[in-house]
Amino acid sequence: MKIYRYPEQNAWPDLVKRPVMEQEEISGLIKNIFDAVEKQGDSALIEFNKKFDKAVTPQIAVSEEELENAADKISEDLKKAIKQAKENISKFHNAQIAETEKIETVKGVTCWRENRGIEKVGIYIPGGTAPLFSTVLMLAVPANLAGCQEIILCTPPDSSGNINPAILFTAELCGITKVFKTGGAQAVAAMSVGTESIPKVYKIFGPGNQYVVAAKEYAQRYGVAIDMPAGPSEVLVIADSQAVPEFCAADLLSQAEHGSDSQVVFITTDFKIFSETIEAVEKQVKKLPRNEMATQALDHSVFVLMNSLEEALEFSNLYAPEHLILALEDFEQYIPQISNAGSVFLGNYSCESAGDYASGTNHTLPTNAYARNYSGVSLDSFVKKITFQHLSKEGLKKIGKTIEVMAEAEGLIAHRNAVSIRLK
Repeated sequence: MKIYRYPEQNAWPDLVKRPVMEQEEISGLIKNIFDAVEKQGDSALIEFNKKFDKAVTPQIAVSEEELENAADKISEDLKKAIKQAKENISKFHNAQIAETEKIETVKGVTCWRENRGIEKVGIYIPGGTAPLFSTVLMLAVPANLAGCQEIILCTPPDSSGNINPAILFTAELCGITKVFKTGGAQAVAAMSVGTESIPKVYKIFGPGNQYVVAAKEYAQRYGVAIDMPAGPSEVLVIADSQAVPEFCAADLLSQAEHGSDSQVVFITTDFKIFSETIEAVEKQVKKLPRNEMATQALDHSVFVLMNSLEEALEFSNLYAPEHLILALEDFEQYIPQISNAGSVFLGNYSCESAGDYASGTNHTLPTNAYARNYSGVSLDSFVKKITFQHLSKEGLKKIGKTIEVMAEAEGLIAHRNAVSIRLK
């Protein structure tokens, strides 16, 4: 870990840099994968499963029987937990459904906006070392609430050619009936171009490694939208003298264990909390099953001692973290100072894991400083907003002259005539 004590502001830009990926090499690989999937369809996906996941999958699609049997392969406690999380996530996202409000801008001119669900969406769920069935909830629940007509899911198979049963159970619970055994960049390619089994979608959602992120960006060349360029996970914790070092360390490690390219940042104004949190991190990491991965993430993570909490918030806004934890006594007074963050956790007991699983907020969030200009996934991510207007004869008379003058000034005479012909 990198430790800094009272760094000058001119040094901050170097401190907020994320681990850099080799973009040129990745870009060439992504293009080759897209080309193969576009030309060979399912057979390319079957070959990629063998190559990348050591999995033999004669069929890409998950069968109805596999979906139905998944519930028998997980514990009752896990099923109960998933259902409770779904209830909370549904409650929070259902509240985001906006009422249609018609606005009369002038008498006789009425404007309004209506939501329409994106008809075809694709969900990507990482598998491998951490099968993120929780992400199924985070994406399928708002997709259903938004009214998306077709929701498909792609996730990598294990070496036996099977999908983690918790992912299948959660998918069926959320009404997803089309699940496919394909992961990585090739899954994104399949949803972008379509294959014999996998339909082309209009928008792709879901987190992933650097290859998945690059593939999502490449997918936009095919007219497919993406939720955001979400990459490796990250958290920034700001603590004062009343913070609990063990809690702070646990939150930092909860992100570090995601992968070796994850990043965690810890900032405090209290030297005792600073030292004890570092000690707690070093102690707790040794006990983690994924300690090797977490340790690699800690190698490029940052621990900073600062002069004031105001300075800490300013640094955080520059970093623009995916997750921001304010382990502060008077956190309320600092909320207005937060301008760049994906999701914020307030106080000593608001652990980041709550947002990851069951509090109700969405855990698909912008990383790599994209919190400066992207929001996390919400109901709005799954809808298009269409504007409507109705002008009566009286309404056109009231704004007609304005339109004519503006159109003529821009040299667009046909625009002016479309009004003039109606006013004669």
